[in-house]
Amino acid sequence: MIRPTLFVVALGLQTAAAVAQTTAPAPAPAQTAPSTSAPAAKSDLTKSGLTLEKFEARREKAFTRADSDNDGKVSLAEWTAFQTARKAKADPAKSFARMDTNKDGFVDKGELDAFLAKRFARLDKNSDGVLSAGERPGHKTAPNEEQ
Repeated sequence: MIRPTLFVVALGLQTAAAVAQTTAPAPAPAQTAPSTSAPAAKSDLTKSGLTLEKFEARREKAFTRADSDNDGKVSLAEWTAFQTARKAKADPAKSFARMDTNKDGFVDKGELDAFLAKRFARLDKNSDGVLSAGERPGHKTAPNEEQ
């Protein structure tokens, strides 16, 4: 009597193990679902924030306007005239000196790109690759810092 009972129990355990093995892969699709929602969250961030590419594009437009003689570089005189026309509060000579890293008296596209990348990294407090409204200088929610 014990032998048939043991046989039934063993057969039941094997069946339960087989069922458990066939149902184990079911959680795998649930694990992939969050990764598909992650890019959507990133795209939502980029819509509400400012990426490095957008940040550089905006600043390069200003750089192009400052380059009054269209030679592909901006001199201190051009920068000062541009900043005066914008009614900028900061000293143009100081901001120009920060951008003119090779100290040749001109700011070219390479110097501008390097300057903007460093500035973006400094402003991006949470290092997510996007400047939120609060991280952008001059925004009403941003800390009051010199641009």
